[in-house]
Amino acid sequence: MQTNTVRLPILMRCALVSWLGWVGSGALAQERPSPRIYNTVIEKLRAGEQVVGGTVLTADPEIYCAMANAGYDFLWIEMQHSPLTYQEVARMIWACRGAPAIPFIRVPDATPGDIQKATDIGALGVIVPLVETVEEARDTVKYAMYPPEGLRSLGNGQYRALWGDDYRATANDNIMIVAMIESPAGVAIADAVASVPGVDVVFAASTDLGSFSGLAQGDPLYEQMVTEIAAATHGAGRYLGGPQAWMDRPGFSFFQGPPDTALVRLGVQESLRTAPRGVAPTEGARE
Repeated sequence: MQTNTVRLPILMRCALVSWLGWVGSGALAQERPSPRIYNTVIEKLRAGEQVVGGTVLTADPEIYCAMANAGYDFLWIEMQHSPLTYQEVARMIWACRGAPAIPFIRVPDATPGDIQKATDIGALGVIVPLVETVEEARDTVKYAMYPPEGLRSLGNGQYRALWGDDYRATANDNIMIVAMIESPAGVAIADAVASVPGVDVVFAASTDLGSFSGLAQGDPLYEQMVTEIAAATHGAGRYLGGPQAWMDRPGFSFFQGPPDTALVRLGVQESLRTAPRGVAPTEGARE
């Protein structure tokens, strides 16, 4: 009798654990709400749309905000080939919180520090340059994602104030990883890079593909590299990226637009060409 008294609670606990496991893994799985998506770039790509991001090289928050509200889907914040600091970029993103353009950062390298600083200051896209090993793509995913998908640690940052109190629970569903293929060595492993879980976009870097290969756009061997990247990307079910000039190429959906300096030049040229004559605009009026 004493034995039964001991065993009954154990059996009940085992049955309860089994039931909870069944409920958690299957019975109620379909009733869980869909993840909250606030990265509008993800929504547009899933809807079959093309997305374009202007390139930010300047630390001026006003320039950043002008670009973020001008119609771009995202901003390509350039931290590989610019002197921008994470503190400067954090101020820029914060100054224009709520703008339609989503902040993406091209980090200098796929290091834990660079990737986690980028996400901590609010980037919803991490662009890793010059991917020539599968490990670089894996590391980018690893340090951009919270457990269990990755090893991103909790820390200070403005991400929660930007994206909501449920950021920790929703970040992995909203952060995008862009892997750049820029050299023949990267082309050779493009299929493996595209197949890394968590990689969203594979980007064919037009300029450096030419620089590293010595080939010009239009050369059959150059175009073969682009074709190989595209085949690997689509074969893995990822989105294909390239420069804005390639928007008419079939299969491309993610584009890098001109830098802010070029946009100022283009804006001046357009202003001189189309400026109204007769009545001068009122200074300080909304443009």
